[in-house]
Amino acid sequence: MKRLNRRKFIKDSTIALGALGLQFYAPTVIARTRTKLRVLGTHVTLQEEIRQKAQKDLGIEIEFFPGGSASVLHQAATRPETFDIYEQWSNSIKVLWEASAIQPIDKGRINFWDEINDLCKKGSIVPGAPEGLGDAPYKMLYVQDDLSLDSNETNNISFLPYVHNTDSFGYNSSFIPKGVPYETESWGWLLDKKYRGKVALVNAPTIGIFDAALAVEAQGLMKFENMGNMTRDEIDELFGILLEYSAVGHFRGVWSSVPKSVELMANGEVVIQSMFSPGVSALKGMGIPCVYAAPKEGYRAWHGVMCLSSKATGNTKDAAYDFMNWWLSGWVGAFIARQGYYISNPQRSKSFMKNEEWDYWYEGKPAVCSLKGTDGRISVQPGEVRNGGSYIKRFSNIAVWNTVMDTYEYSLIKWNEFLLSL
Repeated sequence: MKRLNRRKFIKDSTIALGALGLQFYAPTVIARTRTKLRVLGTHVTLQEEIRQKAQKDLGIEIEFFPGGSASVLHQAATRPETFDIYEQWSNSIKVLWEASAIQPIDKGRINFWDEINDLCKKGSIVPGAPEGLGDAPYKMLYVQDDLSLDSNETNNISFLPYVHNTDSFGYNSSFIPKGVPYETESWGWLLDKKYRGKVALVNAPTIGIFDAALAVEAQGLMKFENMGNMTRDEIDELFGILLEYSAVGHFRGVWSSVPKSVELMANGEVVIQSMFSPGVSALKGMGIPCVYAAPKEGYRAWHGVMCLSSKATGNTKDAAYDFMNWWLSGWVGAFIARQGYYISNPQRSKSFMKNEEWDYWYEGKPAVCSLKGTDGRISVQPGEVRNGGSYIKRFSNIAVWNTVMDTYEYSLIKWNEFLLSL
């Protein structure tokens, strides 16, 4: 794994955050006798119902600090004393590890480790399924004797694999005719001139850059030798194209949180955009016909990572292990499935789900009745089939993983130039 320059990362990302107007807030540390666990992450998993359930089950005080993906990564990498557990996506790992912000996790203290499936341990959901370009999580899972990260199994891991999904783009089928999954739906739609002024991308350099790259390649505007590790010349060419589109007002803007992505489509400001599954679920619950595309080019995949702060010790560290084990204990995996997310040991969560929920979310079967999302609203109608099909089908069609490339620091600069053009 190529080492990142921590000082340069901090400098570059601080500049990027400043230009974006993003802010992050460090939790206030108050001395208490009762164990308190501070969890830093994103809105998609740090939900109040999850916090309350974990707090009740574990008997500890838990504080959630959700934020945008770029801001929480910056905070975690530069201020590990402000959190005990960090949860986000696998593209965080290289940055956090090189910044010494997280510590190894003892695999022997993970109660359900043997139940975790092969997607994260070996790279493929089933034998023969494509691994996908970029940072497939298994490549960074195990901590080696020299403290590098690799796929060779050891007793220590850099992160706990838990929630994961395949991401793509969402589109409002009231304005864009519904396509055929894996046949006509294409990343290229993001750059279709018919939708000029009604397009948005996710504002995260290690995510949005791949949505843009997949769209550019699908439109035949350029070809990457290895999209999972672009060269500086390829990045220059990619952002040159994006700036041309920006100059004619193609993009409505970018979003940094799921609620903002929901707002953009709900208000009619966009008709197509990068999306995460909870946003699609929320829009459908509002009666907006948002379709989560199954692109013929393949998905951009991500794997959730739960990390232990390098500053966590004693009772706090024990509480962190309890929280990690709780995430794999069944209930929360079933809860998170209702917004379209998978858990790394799904069979344990199956008993916490109704048969019709399991069949729809995991098996890709038609819904036999209406199904509710995590917000309690109906997000799935009877007869509806999850776009992209089953868990295995979706993860057998990975184009690229969220990735921190060798050219990450350079891509930050170019991403920031793109944002300033909007």
